[in-house]
Amino acid sequence: MKISENWLRTYVNPEIGIAELVAQLTMAGLEVDSIEPAAAVFTGVVVGEVISTEQHPNADRLKVCQVNVGEAEPLQIVCGATNVREGLKIPAALVGAILPGDFKIKKSKLRGVESLGMLCSEKELGLAADAHGLMELAANAPVGIDIREYLSLNDNIIEIDLTPNRADCLSIEGIAREVAVLNKLDWSATLVEKTTPTNIDELSINVLTPDACPRYLGRLIKDVNPKAETPLWMQERLRRSGMRSLGVIVDVTNYVLIELGQPLHAFDANKISGGISVRHAHTDESIALLNGQTIKLDNDVLVIADDRQALALAGVMGGSESSVTSATQNVFLECAFFTPASIAGKARKFGLHTDSSHRFERGVDFTLQERAIERATQLIMDIAGGSPGPITEVTSTAFLPSRNAVIIRKQRIEKILGLKIADTVIADIFQRLGLSVVPQDDDWLVTPPGFRFDIAIEADLIEEIARIYGYNSLPSNNLLMRSELGLAPEALLELDRVKDLLVARGYQEAITYSFVDEDIQKAIAPNDAVIRLQNPISADLAVMRSTLWGGLIKAALYNTHRQHTRVRLFETGLKFVEKDGGVFQQKMLSGLSLGSLYPEQWNESTRNVDFFDIKADVQAMLALSGIETKFSPAQQTALHPGQSAEIVTSDGHHIGWLGMLHPTLEKELGFDSQVFLFELDQDLLLKNRIPTFKPLSKYPSVRRDLALIVKEDVSAEAIIDCIKANNQRILQDIVIFDVYRGKGVEEGYKSVALGLIIQDETQTLTDSETELVVSKLLNTLTDTIGAKLRD
Repeated sequence: MKISENWLRTYVNPEIGIAELVAQLTMAGLEVDSIEPAAAVFTGVVVGEVISTEQHPNADRLKVCQVNVGEAEPLQIVCGATNVREGLKIPAALVGAILPGDFKIKKSKLRGVESLGMLCSEKELGLAADAHGLMELAANAPVGIDIREYLSLNDNIIEIDLTPNRADCLSIEGIAREVAVLNKLDWSATLVEKTTPTNIDELSINVLTPDACPRYLGRLIKDVNPKAETPLWMQERLRRSGMRSLGVIVDVTNYVLIELGQPLHAFDANKISGGISVRHAHTDESIALLNGQTIKLDNDVLVIADDRQALALAGVMGGSESSVTSATQNVFLECAFFTPASIAGKARKFGLHTDSSHRFERGVDFTLQERAIERATQLIMDIAGGSPGPITEVTSTAFLPSRNAVIIRKQRIEKILGLKIADTVIADIFQRLGLSVVPQDDDWLVTPPGFRFDIAIEADLIEEIARIYGYNSLPSNNLLMRSELGLAPEALLELDRVKDLLVARGYQEAITYSFVDEDIQKAIAPNDAVIRLQNPISADLAVMRSTLWGGLIKAALYNTHRQHTRVRLFETGLKFVEKDGGVFQQKMLSGLSLGSLYPEQWNESTRNVDFFDIKADVQAMLALSGIETKFSPAQQTALHPGQSAEIVTSDGHHIGWLGMLHPTLEKELGFDSQVFLFELDQDLLLKNRIPTFKPLSKYPSVRRDLALIVKEDVSAEAIIDCIKANNQRILQDIVIFDVYRGKGVEEGYKSVALGLIIQDETQTLTDSETELVVSKLLNTLTDTIGAKLRD
């Protein structure tokens, strides 16, 4: 939220500078994001009045003006603006003036005619991004006064980042209240007097959803001057609040929004058919909004309608068909209280975010509506005239928020804050904040006002005391904590060890959203149930992920599109799976690798990462926990059918997947190199096998090397499993050291050379004992997988 320092100081003006004011607000929980001047730096510009104009003798589009700038004689200034005319008051830059961008005004000749200054537009003074002519000042602007003084441009714009619970500060009055409390000053709210109706006309109002709109006020104002212009002081205050002028009626509603914090909406009364209804939208009903967007509504969306159609998206944005224009003479002014629950998420649902929805979602003072509509009426009549009718109000008291009294104990305050604060100080803080305070024996009974939605329990009140008293004024004490050391079971591997390993192998940790693009989710996991969010942050973050690969792929694409051709990422996080009618979370560890295996260097030839490189990374992680696994060829929709493997533990539990991204997906997603992925069940990965001591044997080992001829589709793992299945007690290890295809080996077969390490822990083995073990193993290999010794 942006506010003008000068505007704020009209309510409360502490004798402190801008730096201290900003520090106060930030320490009180209203964090200031930025401070910027209300106008660019310029000097030498005064209010001028055009006395006369005549056509330039040598240029059709230029005029020679005589301008009164408060000096003894008028100045001759050549101007090309289309709106320059006699009697117009404008900013006039004198000779020697310096405009934004260090542009110096000098005495000059334009097409042969002397010009002693320059008449300025808003753009030339740095007050607007563009302009369509000279800046027109009020007719009563005093000639000769410095324009910075006249427009109060020696001002600062303070941008405050408010937390969602502090909707009470989404207005000038709300900030003024805080500043007054922090500086122990009195302040006065804007004086609003009731307007006496001058006509009896009103529109009927029917609230069909009192639970969503417990209070709705409307007023018909007739015969408004459509040619009235928003006064410059209001335009400037709106500009400094981040809003542009859109015409008197809209400007007034925006002004009251910033001033009091109450959203209002104005309809062109001539465009309303019948009366006003507050209802839920009909199924497939549509509305054209003020921003040019046409949306189709659901029946859970609240609308303001007439007898014919929906006129506005309640609490969010008005419709274009009933909007006020420069020709509007009869205005229906709306001021309502919509409950936060009825508005929350509705703007985001249609890709909108407005000042109204921002406030209604967080909570608007439900006692403010009459004051706000009276204030808007007052401003409209002051600027554009008109004949106001009576206020029509529909209130359902049963559905208005309740403000329950909260008990706060003196002892609790002292215990939480660490110091004793005088009762009078505490009571003064509460009263200045607008809270009702009733003292009891050892506590207070405090009732929050309508504008405070964030005070419900004792801790909320203690927080109020702390921030107003000053966090810096609270004592700093060392905490005394007695705690037992937690257990660190050896059966669980620390996740950080796995992360450190991956970092050491060249990976970088990524953190991506748990929400992903539905298109990517369906492409990667087409068989998984899609879990959609009711109120997504954006359209490309609309579903919960059923695999971490979606976020990693998106991150990899982001990097490759920025010329990073070597990407190695991993992420630990939750995936979300629908099962038995519910949604379950599962901890996963996933990784992605693409590009060259090593960074470019002189000592190693460049080659791209392949299946076995990423398999080695996975095996290194599995080795940390000592978990025994098998890599089995298997089909996974996101992976290449010939380069994918399912990872299964020795007891048959599925632990994860490994493989190359399917070529079709690789092309659709826009990769120009092969992408390799893995995903592991984090809980299974971190189950650590506790090591046990085994003494070294004092008897020698024997190694027997065998060269086996097997079919091409027999994997090394199948050979090892076959040998282990024979259960030879003295077989200690199996090492595959060569695979050969070529001359001497029949096509469709391969030669696998392996070493058998044989050792008995109780005796020295004889040749016959060793040969017996080898013979049994050969028979098993022949019978099971058809292996035979190579000649």
